[in-house]
Amino acid sequence: MFLQALQKQNPALIDGAFTLLKEGAILPDTYVIDVDQFTANARLIKATADQYGIRLYGMTKQFGRNPLLAKILVDELGYDGIVCVDFKEARQLHQAGIKISHIGHLVQPPSRYIPFIVSTIQPEVITVYSLEKAQEISAAAVAAKRTQPVLLKFYRSSDYLYTNQEAGFPIESLDAICHEIASLPNLQIAGLTHFPCFLYNPASQDTEPTQNLETLLAASQQAGQLGYPISQLNIPSATSSRTLAQIRQFGGTHGEPGHALTGTMPANQDGSQPEKVAMAYVTEVSHQFGDASYCYGGGYYRRGHLAQALIRESRQGTETDHLVDVRNDDEASIDYHLQLDRPCQVGTPVIMAFRTQIFVTRSDVALVAGLSGNTPTLLGLFDAQGNEVKHG
Repeated sequence: MFLQALQKQNPALIDGAFTLLKEGAILPDTYVIDVDQFTANARLIKATADQYGIRLYGMTKQFGRNPLLAKILVDELGYDGIVCVDFKEARQLHQAGIKISHIGHLVQPPSRYIPFIVSTIQPEVITVYSLEKAQEISAAAVAAKRTQPVLLKFYRSSDYLYTNQEAGFPIESLDAICHEIASLPNLQIAGLTHFPCFLYNPASQDTEPTQNLETLLAASQQAGQLGYPISQLNIPSATSSRTLAQIRQFGGTHGEPGHALTGTMPANQDGSQPEKVAMAYVTEVSHQFGDASYCYGGGYYRRGHLAQALIRESRQGTETDHLVDVRNDDEASIDYHLQLDRPCQVGTPVIMAFRTQIFVTRSDVALVAGLSGNTPTLLGLFDAQGNEVKHG
């Protein structure tokens, strides 16, 4: 999906990734992240957000909940913390000393973990979409002797909700829900959120507002009319330097950039966006079977729109690059390998660039600096959950 954009925007990442694999610094099934380009992307997004008065919670799940990259966002660039999409991400980043600002949007915190979240992690906001969870957070806040701000999520029946992410209060219940939650001790309604509020439209080749955003704005208007002050209108999905103006236009206060940090948002598949591709997937050919070659897998993501790979073949001392088609004939199967549509020598290096969610893979993550100067330096090697690893 992003291979041509990678070739156009960051060819040094391709060469650096091939070099690291050849030297044995990384193993197959590794995402290589150009930390310098990642930082440049993040700085661009932050500068644009400051221009529009938008606060940013960085999202780390796409690049493996990586603590080093999270610290760059928060400590070096001034992001307002990290949004953790589930409680395990919160646990991971808290242990790394990262400021966590938003928990609970896609996955609610489990009952037995809520006291620790409220008393120790103390996020700026927790998204709530059930009364039972609001009551648990309230009880934990009372015990911790602090007030916990929450965001509420309302939906209409016509909204677009991803499979297995269906959640929220019906907007028809807004008055009753706000009244009941506002009456809970040590709980404060800080604002509202929804997801996804923006999606890329292949027909228009632009990132556009969704029906969900209309619902969010309607809920905000109703809550305001009922006298509930909305200090945070969190408008996530597809947050990038190009969508921040729309967030401001619709009255949003917060964005949550994720894929834009690595330049792998759908709008950039042609390499046209200000954020440049900063991540590549590196593997190598394991064996041949029939007319195909099989490379090591482990990082495949079924919604990644993976179509092609770049191989670098060496013959008689000359290296040449070739584009090959990639196949995964059965997405229900474990991606032990991926198929390449031509026979390649065992050990042939392979690079891909596609939309991923590293935290659901079993891949390694290599953080690299100095690529633009042809002096790649490996800053660290991590697993898909942000734990530092060693090989060899």
